[in-house]
Amino acid sequence: MRESASRVDEGGVHDESCAVSKGSLRACATLALLALGFGCQSKSETAEPVSRDEPSSDLSPPLLSRTRPLMSTVFRIQVDSPPSNAENVIRQAFEEVERLETVLSEWREDSDISKVNSLAGKKAVKVGDDTLRVVDAGMDVSMWSRGAFDLSWAALWGLYDFRPDSIKIPTPEQVRPRLGLIDYKNIRVSKKYKTVFLKKRGMAIGTGGIAKGYALDHAGAILRGGGVDSYMIFGGGQVQVHGERDGRPWRVGIQHPRDPSTYFAALESTGASFSTSGDYEHAVFDGAGNRWHHIIDTRTGRPADKSLSVTIMTSEGIYADALSTAAFVLGPEKALKMLRRIAYPAEAVIVGADCKVYMTPKARKQIRLNVELVDGRLPNCKP
Repeated sequence: MRESASRVDEGGVHDESCAVSKGSLRACATLALLALGFGCQSKSETAEPVSRDEPSSDLSPPLLSRTRPLMSTVFRIQVDSPPSNAENVIRQAFEEVERLETVLSEWREDSDISKVNSLAGKKAVKVGDDTLRVVDAGMDVSMWSRGAFDLSWAALWGLYDFRPDSIKIPTPEQVRPRLGLIDYKNIRVSKKYKTVFLKKRGMAIGTGGIAKGYALDHAGAILRGGGVDSYMIFGGGQVQVHGERDGRPWRVGIQHPRDPSTYFAALESTGASFSTSGDYEHAVFDGAGNRWHHIIDTRTGRPADKSLSVTIMTSEGIYADALSTAAFVLGPEKALKMLRRIAYPAEAVIVGADCKVYMTPKARKQIRLNVELVDGRLPNCKP
């Protein structure tokens, strides 16, 4: 049976490199903000001074940290040993993310995505290179996962609301008519003519599960092109690292899905993108004690229930973003099978619905566990 997902990911990755520093705690915070789509955001940048750590051989040197609200979340760029032009290059990186937001937003009437959706079932729409790349990569993951990630999940827009002050859970009768509009096989992409066509009226594509990773890729390319070689970028549930932090690889922690104060493991890298999908952010409970969360299995129109969290590590953010959603919906066994089958290299750390930790072989070699597993399961974990 076809499985697919509406992805509204929350952050579950954390820069453990910051943990050894007494500098700005905000520079170390996990970014875990709801991202139902790209809303209108302020153009202002929040400038934070470089953290001045107390002299100590045990402390890492300060990071230059800057943040800006973009794509309905907060993007943060941290630079180790910043060159003299770092401020200007960081500003350019933020401006690129802002540019991509205008192109890829589902909520702006003049965006490529909105035009494609408004003409669903009518005609193909000519799109720009960025939209074509995002949709094409989304189709890759849709096919690799056999629909566990599906770009056309956006037919479910408006049914759910997980904000504490306006919680909305649809009935089966409200969900059922939308499910027939979700099928990536009804999306037609022409690279030759640079067009995207949705075959059925009422279909809609959403970039919330892939565009932030693409934005991180572009921001990272600008940083490297400007001579900023050692950086970490946060964007919602996405992280990209390059270079080193205080002479060693950047260390990215993975949050315990049932204990937000604990990072049960970490992965190190000098050049990778990470994405975490989890059921623990903006989750609500009904009167029967059932958990409702933001990652929807569009085969049923209900929250996916085979995983508690998935962290994917790849070379590109665009694929890390979408693959973490697909793996979450598939569940550990099918997700690992998918990652073995596809040609694209990606590593995974998955906490299954039974609290057991599953990993790809390379991730198993690289992981640094901060807790002792009990029969392969996380301690203090309840499904």
